[in-house]
Amino acid sequence: MSDAVKVIAQNKKARFDYFVEETYECGIVLVGTEVKSVKAGNVSFADSFAEIINGELWMRNFHISEYAYSSVFNHNPDRQKKLLVHKEELKRIRRKVEEKGYTLIPLDFFLKHGIVKITLGICKGKKQYDKRETIKERDINRELSREFKKDLIK
Repeated sequence: MSDAVKVIAQNKKARFDYFVEETYECGIVLVGTEVKSVKAGNVSFADSFAEIINGELWMRNFHISEYAYSSVFNHNPDRQKKLLVHKEELKRIRRKVEEKGYTLIPLDFFLKHGIVKITLGICKGKKQYDKRETIKERDINRELSREFKKDLIK
């Protein structure tokens, strides 16, 4: 990602629960108060996913809290949000998602040149033993980094 990118939120649970096969950068259709809430970091997308409906990409279970400083004309926090991708990318995504076991999960939200974007991943669910393996690898890497740090101090 370039210098003009500011990460707003990351979905760390998604990388633990799923194998990420491919990623796509998507735009998102938001109303004014939603943009202000997202820029303030008031998003919750732990259970969110995307799906293709009538040839369009839509985000489900994505909660953007109401903007605190707005008037009574605030947005609906739980409405579906439309994602913006190119037609060719949508065709590729559709082919991959139609395979058994694949789903579209948002991985992170960021501002790119002042525009809110999403990194959408084509993911396949991990089994319990895969999750244990991930934890084991993370612990081994943590121990190795501690050992290297001890060696650097001496």
